[in-house]
Amino acid sequence: MNTPEILFEDGEALVINKPAGLPVDRPRKGGPCLDDHLEALKLGFQRPPVPVHRLDTDTSGCLLLARNPKALKRFNLAFQDRLPTKVYLGIVAGVPKQEEGRIELALSKISSAEKGWRMIPAKKGKPAFSNWSVRASENGMTLVEFRPETGRTHQLRVHAASGIGIPLLGDPVYGSGKGAPRTMLHASSLVVPRPINGGTDKPDIVASAPLPSDFAALGFSNG
Repeated sequence: MNTPEILFEDGEALVINKPAGLPVDRPRKGGPCLDDHLEALKLGFQRPPVPVHRLDTDTSGCLLLARNPKALKRFNLAFQDRLPTKVYLGIVAGVPKQEEGRIELALSKISSAEKGWRMIPAKKGKPAFSNWSVRASENGMTLVEFRPETGRTHQLRVHAASGIGIPLLGDPVYGSGKGAPRTMLHASSLVVPRPINGGTDKPDIVASAPLPSDFAALGFSNG
């Protein structure tokens, strides 16, 4: 697999367009992962960059990497404080009854021998909030824009299935797994504010990733 496309670059940050199918962390059974590309992403710097957050293996799009330990610490704090603005686009396997909404479903992790681990809505789980709106509908499928306020594991996948009531197309855990070769979720854009000491601000990190070809194949494109 080719080195991921770079969407934003400066002295302390990279944003790459992570392709679907590329895990951020090395799978237990082995195989390719983002680590294999970090040396090429040094781009003349002494250290390889380090991912600040995670995207599911199936999820494509904007992924922030830090180029030095100080930047990594600041970016981690920014994510903890929910400062970044994240926009995702997903295809759900149906047409929602509403055009937009806000989902407030706390999530908890469970596991079983039969199904493995997964996240479920649970009152005593970790709070999770997502705003969503319909962007387009095609052939009984709908392109939905998600703006998550929190970053829980599998948040948008569970919120689509249990909040909107329609799972993401191709999701094998929270849906039927049918209709697409992967869970159709794409990290479309990312904005990370960067206040620095001394009362001045560096420009925000701003990146956007165009919809990939498998979205276009289902009738959804950036146009």
